[in-house]
Amino acid sequence: MASVSIRNLSVSFAQTEVIKGLDLDVTEGEFLVLLGPSGCGKSTLLHSIAGLIDVADGCIEIGGQDMTWADPVERGIGMVFQSYALYPTMTVERNMSFGLRINGTPKAEIERRVQRAAKMLHLEPLLQRKPAQLSGGQRQRVAIGRALVREAGLFLFDEPLSNLDAKLRAELRRELKLLHRNLGSTMVYVTHDQVEAMTLATRIVVMFGGRIQQIGAPSEVYERPQNLFVAGFLGSPGMNFLSGRLQPDGACTVFETGQRRLDLTQYDFSQRPVSAQDVVLGIRPENVRIHAQGELQGKVCLIEPMGNHHVVWLELDAHLLSCVHTGLLNCQVDDLVSFSMDMAQASLFDKASEQRL
Repeated sequence: MASVSIRNLSVSFAQTEVIKGLDLDVTEGEFLVLLGPSGCGKSTLLHSIAGLIDVADGCIEIGGQDMTWADPVERGIGMVFQSYALYPTMTVERNMSFGLRINGTPKAEIERRVQRAAKMLHLEPLLQRKPAQLSGGQRQRVAIGRALVREAGLFLFDEPLSNLDAKLRAELRRELKLLHRNLGSTMVYVTHDQVEAMTLATRIVVMFGGRIQQIGAPSEVYERPQNLFVAGFLGSPGMNFLSGRLQPDGACTVFETGQRRLDLTQYDFSQRPVSAQDVVLGIRPENVRIHAQGELQGKVCLIEPMGNHHVVWLELDAHLLSCVHTGLLNCQVDDLVSFSMDMAQASLFDKASEQRL
């Protein structure tokens, strides 16, 4: 296992600064996921750790050693790319052992490592096949196996599942999580898929514009987003947002939007406001509940059946809210329904700074 410590990292391409002054620590044995939209700098950060691109400033330590200017081969890493990049004329066994053979690893040791990786990845019956005889999922397993045989202390994954269909992605997600548990190695994984991030990560690093927006356990990042970007990026359907004004009212605080006033007595403020301010209230769809005793009313404008639940879209004044409803649904499009929002589970953001209150 190897830790990673990054200090004041800056990366530029020509005149474009992609990453500026970034600090990050990856502890030994954790599964850290870099999550964000395309162009946010997450792959650039991963490639910097791997030594595939030069940095403009800063320091990268791997396993306590300064590797900022070391060649990739000296960094003791195993890397899996988005494209399988397998040699088409070689068998699975030869593809997995290629790097070891080039490095002069003894034959018996190569065989031991290949057999170990093949067993972990269920590739034993496929070792004598060539890539053209494999499915997409099997090819990606071979690419992962090629990294595993290095027995590195640090594994880097650059969107390895993005070329696979939904079913294969789900299967390989499960296998990667089991692999991490069995190996105990440090893994850094890049994705724009929040499902991958939530299911795989020990910690998630949410990135935007070359900067880290939030770092935390999946549940923490999902339930207590630190700014408006993180709140809107995570979740499917996404978080509902209502613009309004926060009004201290004696011992309690209320949220006003239009003619409606919502009690925030149960909301966990980091610092309770002392004066009125413009805010954005966020509420997850699962915390919007349709029931007869609800204090709010809205018109059903769309229903999306999702198998074990329905996503119901409600019109509330000028806002459109999504609600995740499980069980029997007793409403139709254009019906007026009563519903409530769990304010204890809401998120409040200052409208100007977009930071959590």
